[in-house]
Parts: sequence; C-alpha cells; structure tokens
Amino acid sequence: MASLSMQENFAKKLSFPTRYIFIFFVLLAAVIGVVSWSTSQGSGQYTHYNNYVIFKHSFFHLIHYQDLYQLFPAENYDLYKYSPSFALWMSAFAWMPDLPGLIFFNLLNIIVLILAIRTLPLDRKRLNLLLLFIAIETLISLTSSQTNVLIAGLLILGWHFMEKDNPWLATLMIVLTFYIKIFGIAGLLICLMYPSRWKAAMATIVWLVVLGLMPLIVVSPAQLLFLYKSWGTLLGQDHGVSVGVSLYGWWHTWFGFEMNKQIFVLIGALLLCVPLVRYSNWAQPAFRLFILSSILIWVVIFNHKGESPTYILAMVGIAIWYFSQEQQSRLNTILILLALVFTSFSSTDIIFPYKLAVAYVEPYSVKAVFCSVIWVKMIIDLTLYKIASEEGYLDTGSLRVAN
Repeated sequence: MASLSMQENFAKKLSFPTRYIFIFFVLLAAVIGVVSWSTSQGSGQYTHYNNYVIFKHSFFHLIHYQDLYQLFPAENYDLYKYSPSFALWMSAFAWMPDLPGLIFFNLLNIIVLILAIRTLPLDRKRLNLLLLFIAIETLISLTSSQTNVLIAGLLILGWHFMEKDNPWLATLMIVLTFYIKIFGIAGLLICLMYPSRWKAAMATIVWLVVLGLMPLIVVSPAQLLFLYKSWGTLLGQDHGVSVGVSLYGWWHTWFGFEMNKQIFVLIGALLLCVPLVRYSNWAQPAFRLFILSSILIWVVIFNHKGESPTYILAMVGIAIWYFSQEQQSRLNTILILLALVFTSFSSTDIIFPYKLAVAYVEPYSVKAVFCSVIWVKMIIDLTLYKIASEEGYLDTGSLRVAN
C-alpha cells in the first residue's frame, strides 16, 4: 500500500471538530482587541489601534461635512483611504467606547471569515489544516485593526453565492469589498464564467449605485460628490509614490526594476484572466476554487499599498489552492512551506529577529516573494494542464456545476 502523503499524515492527527478552531479564532479576535486597547493606555498621543481610530472618526468627519481625506493629527497619524460609504458603515461602531468597539470590530472581521471558510468544499481534516496555516496571518491582520480579514471572507462568500447561483448576494459581497478597499473589485472575475454572468453584471451596477449613494442619508449630494473627488485625488497621488510590499516592490528593491505601474497592473490583470481560456475546466469545482485562490493572491501582490497585514488574503488563497488539491507534488509542498516561513513567520520573532525583519523583510518585500512565485505557478498550471476530477476528496455535493 502506498505511503500516505505528508498532508494526509498531518491530517490524521487533526480529526478533531473544526468548531474548536473556530472558537479559538473568535476568542483570539476578542483578546487582541483587549490587548490592543490596554497597551495603548498611557502610551502617548496615539493608540496601538490607530487604524480603528481612523475608521471610527471617519464617521464623525462624514456627518460634520469635513473632508475625509485630509490628516487629523489631533486624532491619528495617518490618512483615511476608504470610501465615504465605509465611513457611514462605521456608525455601527463609532458610538461605542474604544474597547467594546474594537472588540466587536475584530469579531466582525473574524466571524465573516469563519462563515466564508465554512462554505469551502473541504473535509474536516483539510479544513483544520487550512485554518492552522492561516492562523499567524490572521493574528497579524487583527492586531493591526485592519479590514483584510473581512475582505478575505467577503470574497470567498462572493464565490460561494455564485456557486449557489445567487448573483445578487455574490455581487453584494464583492462590491462591499470595493467600497472598503478598491482592489476587491477584482473579485468580479469570479462571476465571469458562470451562466448567470449577465444577472451578475446587472446586480453589480445596482449595488455600486446603491452602496455608493448610501452616504446621502447624512450628507448632501454636493458634499458626497466632493468627497468622491477628494478620494479619487488621494488614491491617484498615493498610487504614484508607493510600490508597497508587492510583486513590483520585490522586483524594484531587489533588481532595480522600473515600469509604469498602471501598465504593470494591467499586465497582471491580463495574466489573471489567461486561465479562463480553458473554459472546459470550468465545470470542475477545483478549477473554480483555484480561480478564487488566484484572485485572493493577486489583489495583494499587485497592490501598490500592499503591507504585512494584507497578506492574510494571499495566504488564504494559497491555503485554498494547496488543500483543494487531491495529490500534492513535492514542489507544491516546498513552495507552501517557503511561503509559510517567509510570509507569515517573517513577521514574527519566531524565526527572524526583530532587527533583521525591520531592516530587510518589509523594505525588500520578502513577504511577496513566494506568494508571487506560487501565483505564477498557479497561472501556468491552470492554463496548461487539465484539472483532475474531484471525486472522493472534495465535498462537491452542495456545489452547483457550472456550464
């Protein structure tokens, strides 16, 4: 009898109920909120959860007819870069004191991700391995009080609802990510090859208008138009001066690579779409999962503002790609382990000393290296090779086979 693969050997030891890991993630999110708040008491003018403070105050700036996209140094030390709609949605937390607000904000992020991961057609052992694989990046993102965990969950839910032939809910999930961080709009590629693509296109237009105009509840049309112009100006200036922890940042800092960044992103977008030429593969659930994985990685490695906390998206994509495969090649296993070490562990003191991480890991875009290598390999594999049948290893009973 053939020996079990490395993945299967590990999986045998991880047969406990997945809900225990879910509970751990929820408790982790709450504890991180408490720790972030408590360590900020008496620490100076600014808190350790500065991003949450920016999000919270954006609601008050919105209702007081202030320009959201300027510095407010009396409150925080960075710019607000999300949409006016997201500022309105922060009303759900803005009325709370910081401690409960931060806890509930973290819980929203992690609960959406948990609900999304529960929809993946993986058995319990594979799901447990996936969750353990992304644990460090989840911790990093939650500690930064950002929205990346939420966005990962929304993009997966977008895929799930397309699988359920519900384009209205699918596009709602994806458009929500756009109004949080604009790169989430790449998730619409998920909808492109399903039979209900035209319904999805119509639903996308409706949600873009409805969600985009929601701030009219509290501001005038003239003020909302001003805010969108100001947001566009900020994003345009920001794109011109930043390379981020990204594929471009890696090539730029290591090899002196120079290229128009808009053209670079356009090339990346075209490469992202190349596997869709294998239309016959679309009937395979694994192929559709790999397209989702590719998008989750792409939105990070081609993001000019990519930073360490955004890599939860890429690592979720890598985890879905790896644990959705029936047979693991030695190369794939090596690549995922390298990604774990140089993407996740590089942001901790477990392997890389703090001084080494500060001097080299972020400045030289180390976190992007193996995520980018895996993404390129994924695009090549999806384009050149036929996807094997998933019978017996993916729980595809609840999925609709696309035609």
